[in-house]
Amino acid sequence: MDRGNMRDILTVSKLNERIKSLLEEGFAVVWVEGEVSNLRRPASGHIYFTLKDAKSQIRAVIFRNPFARSWGRTSGFEVEEGMSVVCRARLTVYPPRGEYQLVVDAVEPRGLGVLQKAFEQLKVRLEAEGLFAAVRKKPLPFLPARIGVVTSPTGAVIRDILTVTRRRFPSVDVLIAAVRVQGTEAPAEIIRALGDLQIAQGVEVIILARGGGSLEDLAPFNDEGVARAIARSRIPVISAVGHETDFTIADFTADLRAATPSAAAELAVPLRAELMESIETLRLRLIRCRRRETERLRERLAGLSGRLRDPKRRLADMRIALDENVERMRISLGHLRAVRRQEWLNLAARLERLNPRLRIIAGHTLLGALGKALSAVREKQAEQRKSRVGSAIALLDSLSPLAVLRRGYTITRRLPDGLTLRRAEDVVAGQEVAILLAAGSLHAKITKIFKEQSDGQGKI
Repeated sequence: MDRGNMRDILTVSKLNERIKSLLEEGFAVVWVEGEVSNLRRPASGHIYFTLKDAKSQIRAVIFRNPFARSWGRTSGFEVEEGMSVVCRARLTVYPPRGEYQLVVDAVEPRGLGVLQKAFEQLKVRLEAEGLFAAVRKKPLPFLPARIGVVTSPTGAVIRDILTVTRRRFPSVDVLIAAVRVQGTEAPAEIIRALGDLQIAQGVEVIILARGGGSLEDLAPFNDEGVARAIARSRIPVISAVGHETDFTIADFTADLRAATPSAAAELAVPLRAELMESIETLRLRLIRCRRRETERLRERLAGLSGRLRDPKRRLADMRIALDENVERMRISLGHLRAVRRQEWLNLAARLERLNPRLRIIAGHTLLGALGKALSAVREKQAEQRKSRVGSAIALLDSLSPLAVLRRGYTITRRLPDGLTLRRAEDVVAGQEVAILLAAGSLHAKITKIFKEQSDGQGKI
């Protein structure tokens, strides 16, 4: 092994760094054509894919642009698997793996224009969301009081619309929302104008119009923001963009498409002469109908008049019928009165038989006898109770302590607690006592105490 030039030995990292510098300096900007394969869209928002042809392939990446309205789209269209594209990129090396790749900053579809591809992709996506569905299309008013027109204030388009509306119905008011209909600033102005017309007084239909042009000229009407603004409109929108053969996203989103701006004005405003002619035709038809109805009613009245009888004869018949009914009523009332009188007499006789007067007299007699017997029993019971009460009083009096006192006995109580004395041991010498007599009481002091003595038989 020749180690004569060891100073040229490089690490893998250094080698990859040198290759990276050489490639980035030598291929600062390249245009590469190929087919997209192995397309990946991780959560980071970057797009990784392989660009290949029949003999070779190279890795490529489109880094996420945080300021873009939608990730994964470049030049107005979205990169898809299997698409043939031309990429503007710079060549670089990813040092950790030693792989070189393209960092793409612009993509164009191969064989199909950028605007056409963007148009087709946006059409497919909005159609999938239902923005083109017939069920959400709003009907046009029959005769709008005011028409809002979103278009350029200069040029043939606005003149054609005004000419047609004045010719068809001069009294219809036209409110012009002036916008640019071409260029990068046109979509924002169209969106703003559609929003302003939503709150404008009396606008009942909107015409979005411009003349014909190339696909680049019609680009504002293929803008996604304009399409969504049309879909949000609460007022019906007629799209009249380009010539009859031109189709835009606005045409599919609008409630009605007109081939030309003049045709849009004809669709929005009815022809006054035709309306007047229709009104005159309806007026004549109404007069003929009224005449036929009047004639029919006159014939019916004549038929009914022939069937109607003379009212005098009708009144005479009614008087006779009334007299007969009065006589029948008089006879019926007399019979009914006789029946009711007999019923009353029968009831009076029954009531007399059931008269309670005699039963009341007998009840009074029985009540008097019972009252006397009750008084006698009550007096006898009172005497018996009085006798029993007297005996009880005598018995209580004999058992009363006062009766004992009247026989010469006394009751002695110790002071100050009031204990009734039964034994000599209950007091001490010098203690005061109260002596209760049959009449009055004494207050005394104990001077001497005699203990209880027994006679040998348990008695004092």
